[in-house]
Amino acid sequence: MSQRIALAPEQLPQRNGRVLLTCAGRSVALFNVADTLYAIDDSCPHQGASLCGGRLEGRVIQCCAHGLRFDLASGYLVNSNALKVASYPVEQQHGQVYIVLDSEEAGQ
Repeated sequence: MSQRIALAPEQLPQRNGRVLLTCAGRSVALFNVADTLYAIDDSCPHQGASLCGGRLEGRVIQCCAHGLRFDLASGYLVNSNALKVASYPVEQQHGQVYIVLDSEEAGQ
């Protein structure tokens, strides 16, 4: 079951920026990489550190706590499928931006 969360314009990050949002009780980090939006859980699957404040290189976010690097598009650890942060589709329709929360993805 999925839920579409509509975002207000002021909730969107500037180009190459990021924002931390609360969506349906979850902390979601939203990144704008070269005008493409990516949404992931803000909690590193390793030990729960925040990912929003990590070092961003292209579409790769590095966890501040232990340096793990995740691809924002897939959610997977770079060069591995061993660890994954929940990632959510971001849809744009008629000028409105939505984050699509999937209850199955959040459980991974």
